[in-house]
Amino acid sequence: MAISMLAIVGCKEKKTEEKSEIQQKVDEYAEFTLTTDLSVLSEKEKQLLPIFIQIADIMDDLYWDQYFGPENRASLDTISDPAMKEFALIQYGAWDRLGEEKPFIPGYGERPKGCNFYPLDMTDAEYQALADPEKSSQYTVIRRDENGALKVVPYHVEYADRLAKVDSLFGLAIDLAEDAGLKKYLTERRKAIMTDDYYQSDLAWMDMKQSKLDFVVGPIENYDDALYGNKTSYESFILVKDEKWSNDLAKFVKMLPMLQQELPCDPKYKPAMAGGESDLNVYDVIYYAGDCNAGSKTIAINLPNDERIHQTKGARRLQLKNAMQAKFETILMPIAELCICDDQLDNVNFNAFFSNVCFHEVAHGLGIKNTVTDGKNLREALGPQYSAWEESKADICGLFLTTKLIEMGEITNCTQEDAYVTFIAGILRSVRFGATEAHGIANMMCFNYLQDQGAFSLNKDGKYVVNVEKAKAAMESWAALILKVEGEGDINFAKRYSAENGTIRPELKSILDKIASNNIPRDIRYNQGLKALGLAK
Repeated sequence: MAISMLAIVGCKEKKTEEKSEIQQKVDEYAEFTLTTDLSVLSEKEKQLLPIFIQIADIMDDLYWDQYFGPENRASLDTISDPAMKEFALIQYGAWDRLGEEKPFIPGYGERPKGCNFYPLDMTDAEYQALADPEKSSQYTVIRRDENGALKVVPYHVEYADRLAKVDSLFGLAIDLAEDAGLKKYLTERRKAIMTDDYYQSDLAWMDMKQSKLDFVVGPIENYDDALYGNKTSYESFILVKDEKWSNDLAKFVKMLPMLQQELPCDPKYKPAMAGGESDLNVYDVIYYAGDCNAGSKTIAINLPNDERIHQTKGARRLQLKNAMQAKFETILMPIAELCICDDQLDNVNFNAFFSNVCFHEVAHGLGIKNTVTDGKNLREALGPQYSAWEESKADICGLFLTTKLIEMGEITNCTQEDAYVTFIAGILRSVRFGATEAHGIANMMCFNYLQDQGAFSLNKDGKYVVNVEKAKAAMESWAALILKVEGEGDINFAKRYSAENGTIRPELKSILDKIASNNIPRDIRYNQGLKALGLAK
């Protein structure tokens, strides 16, 4: 979709100094209207959109409960400062997600590591003593019974009232769905939402190849559970397929087994790949809700997370092109103009950014899924370290794949130097999300490793110059280290290394301060819904 179709409002304002600190934080999120060309949809597909939005809004409501808690959410109505209330809505709570999760609402302390998935007063000893094996399920919460003892409650029981409404809406959607793959997926997802068993619906989603509409919905990612890394958060995306861009990416799917063997690591960490049904597709996103809408906005999707499906069918990687281009034009390019040396500024371009993001998602499916030491699932082996190291793997192996495909002549719209320079500029964009959660820690480990290896340095003008030769060597050695840590399930090394290298160093802090002083947006927030789509007045 052409950039002219994007409705972006920047954050640069006159008289910024007259605004309150909290209003300035709100203004760091550039407004962006989510829309697309709906003429590619049939009438029944258009009729599905209001139903999907209603379901997504319930996912949004459930996420508020999971992350912030219903009592805390109710207290937002008492906030008199409109800017503070608006910022709380952007953050889905009292903690600034791009500001090291520091509280910004008076009366709130540090974010509970377990959010509202666990009792706030629960001790680790209590949790470890709880005998129920479902306590570590992705789809249960821990509560106290009438005697104060811990108990395990499935999501479909904890949230039964609202999920009943979701069930009814799914029924309406299934009746309207024309595409056979979409109809089957909605049928299976309806069952999954009410049982917390998502396996069959994930299989059906993998098989949904032709639908112009996609609806990602349910409890999916576990980033918010910083206590045990188990619990998943409700979210939803509504997507419209970009057929042309999707067709252009289709050839890369067949190359995945070959690309797996090209990874720069010991062969034991890159076993032969199954999953020949993986696909790459490009979409315009028209609605976000819940986890994916909180703070920084997702611009690509790699699902399902179930490694059983990775082994048999692979994964689907969905590139959200309109949101991606909004971030590139509004945030990344202004940062590059400020921080990348003049001689390499032309190397920063959307095609390189798109490829780096796209193959970040592909890289999630590469490498190893179970440790070579004891066969443990990586999530289990690395525990709370898993998400940061997995994101690190995707970052650097995604760059490796992009440069390898350029070298092979398969990607022709950008150069290897474009990929490296755009990657560094991209880290400067994304590290502003903060270095407290998985993506932020991953960004910093990668940035610090590459800099320590001489991949880039500051020139006399205080701008970064990328050394392509050293960047290539550093990329390969960093990828090899990550794949080894995951392959060995070396949680002790992972914990120590991330603690030492997953932080923002003073030099970078000064660069980030320079970016902040230029009023460059940190992320985007959405105008979305039926009115934005032209389907309601």
